Formats: sequence, structure tokens, C-alpha cells
Amino acid sequence: MDKKIAVIAGDGIGPEIVTEAKKILSVIEDKFNHRFEYKEVLMGGISIDVHGVPLTDEALEEAKKSDSVLLGAVGGDVGNSKWYGVEPSLRPEAGLLALRKGLELFANIRPAYLYDELKSACPLRDDIIGDGFDMVIMRELTGGIYFGERNTQEVNGILKATDILTYDEEEIRRIAIRGFDIAMKRKKKVTSVDKANVLDSSRLWRKVVNEVAKDYPNVELEHMLVDNCAMQLVKHPRQFDVILTENMFGDILSDEASMITGSIGMLSSASLGKTKLGLYEPSHGSAPDIAGQNVANPIATILSAAMMLRYSFDLDQEADAIESAVKQVLKEGYRTIDIMSQGCNQVGTKEMGDLIAKRI
Repeated sequence: MDKKIAVIAGDGIGPEIVTEAKKILSVIEDKFNHRFEYKEVLMGGISIDVHGVPLTDEALEEAKKSDSVLLGAVGGDVGNSKWYGVEPSLRPEAGLLALRKGLELFANIRPAYLYDELKSACPLRDDIIGDGFDMVIMRELTGGIYFGERNTQEVNGILKATDILTYDEEEIRRIAIRGFDIAMKRKKKVTSVDKANVLDSSRLWRKVVNEVAKDYPNVELEHMLVDNCAMQLVKHPRQFDVILTENMFGDILSDEASMITGSIGMLSSASLGKTKLGLYEPSHGSAPDIAGQNVANPIATILSAAMMLRYSFDLDQEADAIESAVKQVLKEGYRTIDIMSQGCNQVGTKEMGDLIAKRI
């Protein structure tokens, strides 16, 4: 199989972790007789430095022409980077929003799975963890407050900032269908998360999700307010199967879910639309404070590459090989510093990539 992959290394630790993901894909090429052609694309802070904008039209077109996009991370220290003070449309993160919008990727799939070997890295008590948990957060990606109108203006000598949260019923319906479809392949439970006691957008969200649920009689549906969901994730994470929610809530809850898996460095992510073209990236940020030190955890990016093989290329056996290799390396006691525990062997970014590649 020949596939073209647009590679966006991005900022901070992005180039390091993408290098390890490509290392793994190279082993997959050799073992399963595939060929992956890479096209390097600039986005984020590095694109601002070179082109003056976080995403050029040419970069977006290159991504559209690819079979998939593999991303590292974009941005810098919040409030302390050279890109933070510019207008919102020119910040590194605006490139990511524009890419998602341009590729029409409205469904973000973020698995949160607790490996047996990482239970000691989980901050929750053993009685809460139990036999572990396995959930998927289905986040709407191209609507909501991140894409609404925004402005900052001075009114009577006082600065006033406004961000508008907007959803229409079709935006909600298509992400709900994706969520229920995934639940059908799992434990057949959807927890729809909103703030319907306060927000009109959440009341519309709940109404449409109820309508979609009628087409899935075998799936259990429950509604949960977002503040309660945040509490339940640390109180009883085993209750969740598929968490279905809007853009900002999903952004926050998926980061929380990542930390109870032991480290945000373990959480992969897939962003999908109506076609096979997808965007695959770790859920963590660019971590500029550790960039270039060979300490970043590449596993989330490597698992994101596995998701790319599974969802965009229909290569389930190859994806299984990567995921099994990750489990094997963890079982053998190898850890990057973020998931390090007593009695284990600490390794760096490159060494972790080498170990996983060898197990494949």
C-alpha cells in the first residue's frame, strides 16, 4: 500500500516526537510491505517565523492532497512566548484551528486507557482504579466558542472581551452519530456532557442527542453536566465508555482524562470528517521547557500513528502491532521520566522509540 502523509512537526517537542513516530512507521513499512511518502509542512510558531502566518494556503492545500496528516505539537509557553502577544488569528494555535476547519474534521476521538503497567503512575487510589478503565472522549471539533465571533473593545474606558458560543443542530447531529457509532463497537454506552441547566446551546445539544439516540436502541444514553463529569472522572472513571461533548468541554475533559491514565504523554488523538483523511496528533502541548532534551514521551504520538493506520488506512493488523509493542515495552519496565516509577528503567525519547520499533 502506498500512502502520502503530510507531516507537521510543529514547535517545542514536536519535531522530536514526530521523528519517533516516523521511526515506527518505517518498521511497519518494512514488515508489512507498505510505502509511506512524507511531505513536510510548516504550521504553528515555526510557520509564523518563516511565513508570518500560522498556516499558509499552500500548507493547507498540501494537507488536503494527502491521505492523512501526522502532527507533533504547536505553540509556546502560554503568556510567555514570542507569539502570545499577537492578535488571535496570528497565534500558533490559530493554525491548528484553521487546519481542522479547512479539512472539515469535526470529530475528535481521544481514547483514555489505563495500562496495567502504569497503575502506579495514576494519581487515583487503587480502590477507585479497580481493574482499570477504558473510555473514549468524542469531542466536537469545528464549532462552539473556539470558532465563534470574538472581539475586545474599550467601553467607557474599560476593556471588554467577548467570545460567542454557537452550535446549529446539524453540527451536533453529525458528531452525535459518530459517538453512537463508536459506542456500538464498544460497551454500548454514551454519556453526553453539556451545561443544559445554564446554556441554550447545551439545551439544543441535549435535544439533538436525544433524537439521535432513538436510532440506537441498544446504546444506553445518559446526560451529565460538565462540572459533574469533571468530578466523576476522578471519583469513578470506570463508569464511562463514550463521553460525547462539545468543543471546549471536550478539550478540558480529555486533558483531565489523560492525567488519570498516568501522563498526558500517553493520550493519542484522531480528528476525522466525512472522508478517510484524518489528522493524528498527541493530546498534549508543545512543552517548550523540555524541548531538545530527549526526555519527552513519544508514546502518544506513536499511538496516534497507530490510529492513523487504523482509521484512515484500514490497516488494523499494523495498528495492533504498534499497540502491542507499546504494551510490551511498558510491561518490560521501560519508562520516560513522566511515567517513571520505582524499579523501572528510565529511558529518553529516542530510546523509547527504538525499544518500540524493535518489539514490532
